[in-house]
Amino acid sequence: MPFGYHGAYLRIDVATGEARRVPIPADVLERFLGGVGLGTWICLREGGAECDPLAPPAPLVFALSPLVGTPLTTSAKFAVVARSPLTGFLSDAISSSHWAIAAKRAGYDAYVLVGRAPSLARVVVDDGDVRLVRAEGVRGQPASACEIEGHRTAAIGPAGENLVRYATISNDRRHAGRGGLGAVMGAKNVKAFSVRGTGRVEVFDPKGVVAAARELSEKSFGPATAKYRELGTIANVLAFNRLDTLPTRNFRDGSFEGAASISAEALHAMEKLGRESCAACTIGCEHIFRAPGGEAVRLEYESLFALGSLLGIDDRGAVLESARLCDHYGIDTISAGGTLAFAMEAGMTGLRFGDAAAVHAALHRIGRREGDGDLLAEGSRRAAERLEKPELAMHVKGLEVPGYDPRRLKAMALGFAVGTRGADHNRSGAYELDFSAEAFDVAKVVAIEDRTAAMDSLILCKFLRGVFRDFETEGSALLRLVTGMEVDLAAAGARVCSLRKLFNERAGWARKDDTLPDRFLRGALSAPMLADMIASYYRARCWNNDGRLPPETAERLGLTDLLPSR
Repeated sequence: MPFGYHGAYLRIDVATGEARRVPIPADVLERFLGGVGLGTWICLREGGAECDPLAPPAPLVFALSPLVGTPLTTSAKFAVVARSPLTGFLSDAISSSHWAIAAKRAGYDAYVLVGRAPSLARVVVDDGDVRLVRAEGVRGQPASACEIEGHRTAAIGPAGENLVRYATISNDRRHAGRGGLGAVMGAKNVKAFSVRGTGRVEVFDPKGVVAAARELSEKSFGPATAKYRELGTIANVLAFNRLDTLPTRNFRDGSFEGAASISAEALHAMEKLGRESCAACTIGCEHIFRAPGGEAVRLEYESLFALGSLLGIDDRGAVLESARLCDHYGIDTISAGGTLAFAMEAGMTGLRFGDAAAVHAALHRIGRREGDGDLLAEGSRRAAERLEKPELAMHVKGLEVPGYDPRRLKAMALGFAVGTRGADHNRSGAYELDFSAEAFDVAKVVAIEDRTAAMDSLILCKFLRGVFRDFETEGSALLRLVTGMEVDLAAAGARVCSLRKLFNERAGWARKDDTLPDRFLRGALSAPMLADMIASYYRARCWNNDGRLPPETAERLGLTDLLPSR
């Protein structure tokens, strides 16, 4: 077994309380590393691609990585993986901080929840020992109310309990946010997952790890991360507005006349409460503001655009209150904003662009599934189908589009269209090419995706990407110091990307699912142009013309054992 791993995952049936240690072969760890790679492999092994996401047998995977528990900066992360109740395809969300460290020290590389508890429950793991306890006392409470002394807790808010299809799983005020994983947990009648661990995992070269950690930490204080420390990701607002790529009023426009009022500069002029870091992180990108009611709110660019310009709202206090409500209920801010923007353009009663009070009231209804909130809790795609206005829903595969206007970002448009999670900047990262001086090149889009998949499997924060001169070489060196394994990270990233495609194929994916909303295909980016880009992407990945994974590519990537019987 490689260093840095326990060599097993813990499978917990919450219907019975039975917990079973499941060995993970060493070759699986070498192929898929950890995080989203290992989590997707486990989810496939447990039958997740074929299950209704909200049915008791559906697996909910919490996957760690070999770097967790080391002093390497930003390594305290974990991936949550399941079939999404919002899209029907793979969802792999990443969260961070102390839960990851506690879970790793508890003795496993991953945890899998299956079944449905007979009553609202908390799963408690103490150094590998498992018990289920009643959680009725925190029913209807936010995730932050679920902490218990001596443990680290990941929990759902009321939205997860009510199976809102874009509910989050939250820990330490951070969220595994996209794809509705909180609804999967809620369908299991599990309110909270609390872990405590005192064990250790040995690394291959302890002195080498310490030296590498010191060097990486020093680099993380450099100019590549300065933006995140000084203003945070919300610094994007004015820059994107100037470039006409700031999504506004349900993507009808790419610039917002009220952008200055909700900019990073304007927010930092308010009463700022401070700056925070994840556990084992030297960057400190989290900027904390005071909402109108006095509560602390962590605000990122994606929340700011989705609850601000996308809804035509330029009142920064109102945006902070919307973000607070999403945190309280445990709701993905991007999908919440995208769904409400659809509702506004569709003319749903009481909702119109710029009306912040109506947004706050609607967020309460969504979190509780009351009135029209029951429909809006289904996400924009299902709501649009019900109202027979599908052209107004800005989504890919059911996942609402994040804060990058694809009409002006060619690489990002391709990344959105082919994304296995749906419209997704975090799993693609292709905007790096759009914002560089390099010419558009499909092969470069593929390389960026592979690099991103490798980072998400190690798991390291993407804010470090500018710190590395050659991530594949330097990341492989870090992995070797921890595990002793010699791994080609470029190949590993490509393997994970095709593994995700394989999952989606088994979940019912078809070529028609790789597309963009018609609204984005009426100007400089046309439908034939997008089709040509997608065809080139499939060729670059060595997939079939219909976008499926052929046996010869599966063999080359080491995925043959995961192909379905044909």
